[in-house]
Amino acid sequence: MLGGAAAIFAGVLGLVALAFLRPGLGHDIAPRFWLVWGGLALPAVVLGALLVFALLTGERLLPRPGSGAYVVEAVPRQWHWTFRYPGGLRTDDVLHLPAGRPVDVRVVGTDVIHSFWVPRLGGKIDAIPGHVNVIRLQADQPGHYGGVCAEFCGTGHTTMAFAVQAHDAAAFGPALAAAAEGNTP
Repeated sequence: MLGGAAAIFAGVLGLVALAFLRPGLGHDIAPRFWLVWGGLALPAVVLGALLVFALLTGERLLPRPGSGAYVVEAVPRQWHWTFRYPGGLRTDDVLHLPAGRPVDVRVVGTDVIHSFWVPRLGGKIDAIPGHVNVIRLQADQPGHYGGVCAEFCGTGHTTMAFAVQAHDAAAFGPALAAAAEGNTP
């Protein structure tokens, strides 16, 4: 998208430069030509391409039941996060993910409205009391990522951050078990 925007910007600047450097160059071209091609056709092509790109990308990011994604439950409470994994494992304020695999995070609202957001891995989704919202994340590489509550949820909101640790496939199970060892109910 940035490359496309830069190309369009460069083209417009080139036309402006031509208008200043050669004042009579486009005098014999009818204004209707500029309106139809520059005002209708070009935006239609650009916006059509962006729409196709957005639809394909958005479809890939939708959480779908039975898609083979790993499922984690995120439970926010003023002012910390609890993450529940298959098999009864639980961690506090650290979300562990398998790298290279889609993960559906079921955000379960409890006390007030919170917002689950890991900027480097995906969009954000609200945690509304009484509702379960699902967001799909995928960390392509193992590493550390930061997550926050992006909705003001009270006086302790600024401390409601969490860490995301993505592990490679071989290390994920043991790392999760070690992290959850002190947190199991």
